[in-house]
Amino acid sequence: MVYKQMESSVSKDRYAVVGNPISHSKSPLIHEAFAKQTQQNMSYERVLAPLDGFDATVKDLIAQGYKGVNITVPFKFEAFQLSNELTERARNAGAVNTLIFRDKAIIGDNTDGAGLVRDIEQNLHIPIQGKRILLIGAGGAAEGVLQPILAGMPATLVVTNRTLDKAMAMISKLEKHGGSHQTTVSVCAFEDLHGQVFDIVINATSTGLSDMTLPIPITIFSENCVAYDMMYGKETPFMAQARVAGAQVVDGLGMLVEQAAEAFYLWRGVRPETKSVMAMVRAL
Repeated sequence: MVYKQMESSVSKDRYAVVGNPISHSKSPLIHEAFAKQTQQNMSYERVLAPLDGFDATVKDLIAQGYKGVNITVPFKFEAFQLSNELTERARNAGAVNTLIFRDKAIIGDNTDGAGLVRDIEQNLHIPIQGKRILLIGAGGAAEGVLQPILAGMPATLVVTNRTLDKAMAMISKLEKHGGSHQTTVSVCAFEDLHGQVFDIVINATSTGLSDMTLPIPITIFSENCVAYDMMYGKETPFMAQARVAGAQVVDGLGMLVEQAAEAFYLWRGVRPETKSVMAMVRAL
């Protein structure tokens, strides 16, 4: 593969991650590593947007000549509304985590699901096809990964959430957008998980932020089950519970790096190598 040569004499293309809070974001480290690896002439920074000033912040970045931005909490739904063009996966998710500024278009995409699936299938070497999957949560994180998981053709996908109505609404929207890829999809209350067993259990809730324990039975983890928490950088109660059950426990760092690689590819047309970047971030 031939990469565009980096030239210090040429002004750099500018990118950023927008959120509130934002100081904790590892995205600049990741994208700087990608740029160095692939010899891309670009910069990447953190931008703190006021909670009531997301649209104005993005429009100011466009006016300054930025080429694109990543979006983190709490602005993924606002980024969806701001976009005047949407990719199919952004429409399916109803949320946007990557914006591409091209001519006068604000193109919204969602790379979260692609990042999750790539981490599971390519980095962990676990095929999704034929697996029994439990997805915990029905917020933006869960919506972003639902369709990409189904595209991997699991045998069954069960969605559980504290508020069952939200989970049911998410599945109803999925059916409206074209079915479930021949996978048996269902919604289940926490208390009804007793007696069910899964090969992959994905925690897409924010319970790890508050160290809240999920009311899930320990028996849901099959032998050789993969327990995947989208959070990274700390041991969550979900991860601790899965370890007691003997599951293979994985945090969300791989998803973070892989979704960033997908965004980088959308912006630059180059797909970076990710394993060394994961190791670099893990070592921090």
